[in-house]
Amino acid sequence: VTCLGLGLKDNRAGQLTFVDPSFSVLKNGPLHTVGGTSQWDDPGQVRARFARFGLEEIVTHHKLSSAEFFQRYDQLRLAPIELAFIDGNHAYEHVRRDFTNVLKNARKNCYILLHDSNIYLREMVRHAGVKRWLKQVSQHKELFELVDFPFSSGVALVRVLRKNAWQYIA
Repeated sequence: VTCLGLGLKDNRAGQLTFVDPSFSVLKNGPLHTVGGTSQWDDPGQVRARFARFGLEEIVTHHKLSSAEFFQRYDQLRLAPIELAFIDGNHAYEHVRRDFTNVLKNARKNCYILLHDSNIYLREMVRHAGVKRWLKQVSQHKELFELVDFPFSSGVALVRVLRKNAWQYIA
């Protein structure tokens, strides 16, 4: 988040909306998070963290799940998405839902990054679904351009070629 925010600061344009429910293994249990430590609980501390980098006016944190956030997207009056980085719950249905919700609120030619596209063992035991979702996306070449970088845990870059692409894959 900080690196993306610093890029916006350097370019002197843009806003970054950061969504994280701040789950904790201790408070919410292991089924809600993998290693979460409630780092985003206190709004003052969150603002101070980004202020250290001069990003307090650029980065806005929403302490919500992605599902809650997208239910409120219109109420929040946010601009259409131009770049999204999805790194939430990695279960197939969650990845599909987050990707589709981004599409519903995105511009044509936006970019969507999906983290952890190269965790084959978790995919094999059905503990993750990023790679499976990307296989679905790759079947729609008229809607998306896709590059999957298989380094470490992987990250995929998807360019959305068509407005309302979500209607064709949902």
